[in-house]
Amino acid sequence: MVQVEDFGPDHLRGRFELGTDGPATIVAGVDGSRTSLRAAAYAAGLARRQASRLVVVYVVSPPAWLAFSAVPAGNATQAIMDAVVAEIRSLIRSREAELEIPIRFLVRTGDPLDGIRRTATEVQADMVVVGASESAGHRLVGSLAGRLVRGGTWPVLVVP
Repeated sequence: MVQVEDFGPDHLRGRFELGTDGPATIVAGVDGSRTSLRAAAYAAGLARRQASRLVVVYVVSPPAWLAFSAVPAGNATQAIMDAVVAEIRSLIRSREAELEIPIRFLVRTGDPLDGIRRTATEVQADMVVVGASESAGHRLVGSLAGRLVRGGTWPVLVVP
């Protein structure tokens, strides 16, 4: 026979806490891929349930050749990057209204790892959520998610 002990007074059993022990600030890194958008959706749901602040960061990484290109090619590339930012911003704003939670959307320029780490440090994140890499080449070089897990100072959740 298994004996079960109840801890605490009878009047406290089954009550919920009024506060939360979950993350106060969640940073979600997006790049427009399926997995990053799923990660942002997961982070939004978690932020809603935990009454957390949600910061979504998109890091624009201009191609290396852009620095050496002619002006018209640079303008076309910038227009494409601006269109991607506008599309992601639109998706986030529609989810913000649907979930009824405030979402802060930041756009950074540079290396995605550095941009996400800088953002998480600046907003004092308690958790970082990113999508798993869909690129086969990341098995050799290492994915962004793997590098965040190894070098981060916050819990990192990787959404497949």
